[in-house]
Amino acid sequence: MSTTQSEPLTRNTVWLMAIACLVSIGSIYYNQPLLPLISKTFQVSVVQVSAVPTLTQVGYALGMLLFIPLGDRTNRQRLIVILSVLNAIVLLLIAVSPTFGWLAFMSFANGVTGIVPQLLVPFAAQLATPDQRGRVVGTVMGGLLGGIVVSRVAGGFAGEFLGWRSIFWIAAIFMVGLAIVLSKSLPAATSSVSLSYGALMRSLLQLWVKYPLLRETSITGSLFFSIYCGFWATLPFLLEQPPFELGSQVTGSFGLVGIVGTVAAPTVGRVADHRSPRLTVGIAIALLTLALLTLWQLRASLWGLLLGAVLLDLGSQTGQISNQTRVYSLPVEAHNRLTTVYMVFYFIGGSLGSWLCSYGWKLAGWTGVCTVGFVATGIALAIYWANRKQHPQKPIEHF
Repeated sequence: MSTTQSEPLTRNTVWLMAIACLVSIGSIYYNQPLLPLISKTFQVSVVQVSAVPTLTQVGYALGMLLFIPLGDRTNRQRLIVILSVLNAIVLLLIAVSPTFGWLAFMSFANGVTGIVPQLLVPFAAQLATPDQRGRVVGTVMGGLLGGIVVSRVAGGFAGEFLGWRSIFWIAAIFMVGLAIVLSKSLPAATSSVSLSYGALMRSLLQLWVKYPLLRETSITGSLFFSIYCGFWATLPFLLEQPPFELGSQVTGSFGLVGIVGTVAAPTVGRVADHRSPRLTVGIAIALLTLALLTLWQLRASLWGLLLGAVLLDLGSQTGQISNQTRVYSLPVEAHNRLTTVYMVFYFIGGSLGSWLCSYGWKLAGWTGVCTVGFVATGIALAIYWANRKQHPQKPIEHF
């Protein structure tokens, strides 16, 4: 049960995948700096409008659960192109949302169809040789992280000058263009795995039970992402209040701090290759803790928030790349299903983080948001410490 490919993984192919991740991941994050504008358009509260990023993350988790396992038994290029087209259609429907209920539902559909990056990352890992896997994953993830930066900035600027709907029209056009390029340029690799769809889905639970490493990375990854999404879901509301009173343009510009994570991604991948991805997970926990302390203590300072955002982004992305490198050390023929398990937990964590932090904001303001983050890092540290003595993973057999 091995992966077959029509051509070796070239440098150009790696960069194509990175750019595709950059373009496609924006669908999920454009809405974050626009939440105050959406709230005013439909006259809904902070807690109600938090349903937009929350449902997007829930839909993303469901989309990964439904579609990513297919990458282990079907033509990955065709699957990626089809989902790109479907996502373009959903983005158009978001742009014309007549009611908040429609927007919320289409945000969920956006998440379901917006999983293209999560097909591209394991695809790149499967095509890479073992000694280059961390570097390749880091490069493709760098594109994904760059897309998150660009999407927040673009969403904020578009919302400020063209209205919040405009960015979804633009994004739909980009997704159509991406589908055309990938249909012509992406390797048409397939797998010799011949399991039925039902058997693939059942094997997800088997993989979860069999591999302690998968369980550890899935849970800690979800905790990391809950902190990250909770911060970005509530930051716009902090910045629109005194002493800041800033609009979506500045909120979106905060996304530029993600450049740090984007630049660091390949380096983290190389460290994971040559040292230990578990070591960099520990560094991620330390960075996230320092970030939360900075955001809590310096919440009245714009520079303090910027510093905290840089540390938060660096810690979150370090943890993500490290965890994914660890997951991809497991057998290649199950990479899409391993990715499914890991990323479903990851985005469930993100949706819970957005929801819990919005309630933390309602109950105790920014202190409530930071408290949710501290609880998440505490749990991650406890899991990290409990698994400090790990045993080598057994080879996979019949999945």
